[in-house]
Amino acid sequence: MKTVLISFQNLAIVTLFIAFSACKEKQEKLLESDPIVQYEESVSMLPIDKLKLPEGFKIEVYADSIDGARSMAMGENGTLFVGTRNENKVYAIQDRDKDFRADKVIVLDSLEMPNGIAYRKGSLYVAEVGRLLRYDNIESQLDNPPTPVVVYDDYPTKFHHGWKYIAFGPDDKLYVPVGAPCNICDSTVVDERYSTITRMDPDGSNREIYAQGVRNTVGFTWHPETKEMYFTDNGRDMLGDDTPPCELNRVTQKGQHFGYPFCHGGIVKDPEFGDQHPCSDFIAPVQALGAHVAPLGLKFSSGNMFPEKYKQYAFIAEHGSWNRSKKVGYKIALVQLQDGKAISYETFLDGWLDEESQERFGRPVDLLFLEDGSLLISDDFGDAIYRVTYEDSELASN
Repeated sequence: MKTVLISFQNLAIVTLFIAFSACKEKQEKLLESDPIVQYEESVSMLPIDKLKLPEGFKIEVYADSIDGARSMAMGENGTLFVGTRNENKVYAIQDRDKDFRADKVIVLDSLEMPNGIAYRKGSLYVAEVGRLLRYDNIESQLDNPPTPVVVYDDYPTKFHHGWKYIAFGPDDKLYVPVGAPCNICDSTVVDERYSTITRMDPDGSNREIYAQGVRNTVGFTWHPETKEMYFTDNGRDMLGDDTPPCELNRVTQKGQHFGYPFCHGGIVKDPEFGDQHPCSDFIAPVQALGAHVAPLGLKFSSGNMFPEKYKQYAFIAEHGSWNRSKKVGYKIALVQLQDGKAISYETFLDGWLDEESQERFGRPVDLLFLEDGSLLISDDFGDAIYRVTYEDSELASN
């Protein structure tokens, strides 16, 4: 009886194994036939019909429900990485069916103010307030991210202007700013790295100060022809609605000083620190931007989608004011450049702010041109990423 009993047990095990295998095969077939969209989002409810663009341009939602979407970086396999500030998340966003609409979103990690991100040779660099992390071979491990390598962990840890924007330059150096830990102060007497843009080798070595007198830059890029750095800087607060201007700056050599905290916008003497140095001691902005518009992301047009004339412009995301009696900014601005000098400052895209009601539904943060020449815009208030395209038309080509 014992032998027979074992046979029945074996038979039961075999039967269960066959049933399990059949169920697994059926499940795999179901998974293969599932729609590619795992990012279960309905059609966006954002009122993008209110957004105004020049003739021939169109804007659509690339991804929504991306809480606090800020800095963006594109992986070599098409993964869009997105940092946040207050949400403490880093996202990996995929468009697997190539229809220019996100169909999978992964939260990679939870970190301290991971605003700054950059991608280089398969690795994702993420800047927290006081340290820099590197996730190697990240696109092959999105569902199970590797433990990050700590590139450095000894930068200032003040949260005021402590979030970072980072990017690799044409020299393959990583550029990392350190904002002033205040509205207005001379913090360099505490740590010379405050109010600067630093740079380093990809492994964190050979760190040095590249530019000084920078209150808080949250966006910079390099001119496609001259390779010179351009960066935005947020002007100080509490001097009234219309002063001082925010700034678009150009760096022509290492070590230049751009005025903070002594001089603002190249012309405004600071009431507390201005007597220490005249404005003539510093590098003036290429373009004085609107006061309190909070310029962040900055890019030059790339690709061949937009009309040729737009290659002369710097695109700037104006995040918008927070302490002005009447709101300003909340748009994408253009600064036309010629031989390193600005010759115009105008609006490219607006409508996130209702001027009459002063209600807003979005605040643009960062800009990224895709390989096809279209433009991505992140929005940390509307929790979205938009895509701007251009379609030639008779009116648009005139």
